[in-house]
Amino acid sequence: MKKKYLTLLLVVLTLNLIVSPQIFAETSEPETPTIESEAAILLEADSGQVLYSKNEEKEMYPASLTKMATAIYAIEKGNLDDVVTISANAVDVDGTTVFLVEEEKVLLKQLIQGMLINSGNDASVAIAEHLSGSVKKFSEDLNTYLTKVIGIKDTQLNNPHGLYNPGHVTTAGDLARIVQYAMKNEVFMDIFGTKYLEWNGKTWDTTIQTHHKLLKGEYPYEGITGGKNGFVSKSGYTLATTAKKDDLSLIVVTLNHPMKDGVYTDTINLLDYGFEHFKTSKIEKGTSYFLGNQEYVIPETVRYTHSLHEEVKKEVQDEGVLRIQDSMLTTTIPLHQVSREKEKQLDTTSVKSSNNNSSGFFDLSTMIPIGSLCVFMLILVFIRKRRAQR
Repeated sequence: MKKKYLTLLLVVLTLNLIVSPQIFAETSEPETPTIESEAAILLEADSGQVLYSKNEEKEMYPASLTKMATAIYAIEKGNLDDVVTISANAVDVDGTTVFLVEEEKVLLKQLIQGMLINSGNDASVAIAEHLSGSVKKFSEDLNTYLTKVIGIKDTQLNNPHGLYNPGHVTTAGDLARIVQYAMKNEVFMDIFGTKYLEWNGKTWDTTIQTHHKLLKGEYPYEGITGGKNGFVSKSGYTLATTAKKDDLSLIVVTLNHPMKDGVYTDTINLLDYGFEHFKTSKIEKGTSYFLGNQEYVIPETVRYTHSLHEEVKKEVQDEGVLRIQDSMLTTTIPLHQVSREKEKQLDTTSVKSSNNNSSGFFDLSTMIPIGSLCVFMLILVFIRKRRAQR
């Protein structure tokens, strides 16, 4: 009878040795969402990591998402307390307005609010003329700013509002990075996240409200921090959205959806995908890593995004770059090489930093079968001692 139990135990432990490493080492990737918009991107704002993309570099018409670029440019380059005199050209613009009238005097900040919250095209033109003298010159100035300051390369904006122009194009990736840059500005985020605002115009006293249904709450979703919608017939429905939960800050841009509500479905699906499968961690400035006897340090505190359900592997590569990888994402971080004059031979405390590989020999996937083997050996010794006593 004891031999049967012993044989059974041996079989179980053998299977454990074979199966356990596979269970812990293999993590199935989550199914990516089905997105109907022609182009889309999901970006983590703090790390800049792209978590999902579809045609992110394809040139598209942004419609009123243009106003996000106009807004951050005006906030950074203008004086928000400036009084702007409204021109006939601004009043005559097509599309959505905040009903400005010629010679009306409005603060620059109020114009930015009217443009970003209520999507006022008249406010957009008034901003452009105030900052650059004309819409044409403003477009040139804005494009230079987007290229040199924000660092995007596939955008050409010919007006401040997004009304159709065949040469007025951008990409989902560029728009996401415009939002990522603008999110660092408190004034921008305050306006971008405003749901309702009392508007006291010369001929229009009302409460303006965002047209973004997630931000306004028509589609309830926890964590929404800002948004802008857009539509012209050539662009289809466009949407930019920001949301945050815990340490994960997400940006979603969707372009050219044929249905008004479908653009929100795409956005919700991407937000769900991001929050359910990813997290962002940070490495503090000065953290040490070793490659052999050579020490490297993180020059500045950095954030990286990775799978929520899987441990990452960290490895210092020959060129002094820290590679952080899981089955879904890879991040590379340049390291600073410590002068060899300051180096010391590795002691036992630094060995654990060598290559900083979180999936090394003593990880969970190897400890379980090793522990099981130890238990088996102890049981075997115990049984033999019992037999010897007889």
